Amino acid sequence: MTLAQLRQANNARQLEWDSSNQITPLYRATELAGELGEALNVVKKLERERLGIKGSRDTVEHLAEELADILICVDLLAADYDIDLSKALPAKFNATSEKIGLKTRL
Repeated sequence: MTLAQLRQANNARQLEWDSSNQITPLYRATELAGELGEALNVVKKLERERLGIKGSRDTVEHLAEELADILICVDLLAADYDIDLSKALPAKFNATSEKIGLKTRL
């Protein structure tokens, strides 16, 4: 799957889900924050298990689901601002490599 395919599917599903186009960028940003929180909660439980501390447990498979939710939300928010992540991602990655003197580029 490519970022372009994700954008196409997100756009199609968005038309089905919010046909009156009520969802705003603020809603998207809040949704993203919620998904980040869910992923961090899974990581907390995985770390607790790694440390041998009593408490509820979780799975790497659940973390994968939450990380996928994050990527979906990021793409939807980017779409609201006409951001092409296939251009923004390598530009930022390469700029960071340049800034800190690393050779790896996209």
